[in-house]
Amino acid sequence: MKILFTAKSSSWDSEIDPRFGRAEMFVLYDEESDTLKSFSNDEAKEKAHGVGLQSAKKVLDMGSDVIITGNGAGEKALEILNRSDTKIFVGAGDMNLKEAYEAYKNGELEEQVK
Repeated sequence: MKILFTAKSSSWDSEIDPRFGRAEMFVLYDEESDTLKSFSNDEAKEKAHGVGLQSAKKVLDMGSDVIITGNGAGEKALEILNRSDTKIFVGAGDMNLKEAYEAYKNGELEEQVK
């Protein structure tokens, strides 16, 4: 399974970025290979509108099965994510990646649905 985090940097100790569309970066954890891979989200800084849609498309292209974030995706981004098998979990805004991963595994995060 591949789990994507909205993050402020690229390590397990990084804080979760509570924003989805304007997250500083995305960090993808591949449970099978036990590897972290980070992706910049710099283009979100330059756009005034539509970053949630752009971010939703970007994370789907990464092949994530699960997204973990703080506040969740906006309505339009969530609509795109709901068309896929990707699930998005919220409530990790005050955690680091490792804590958020453990909270997800323990069923402590809420799934964002329509």
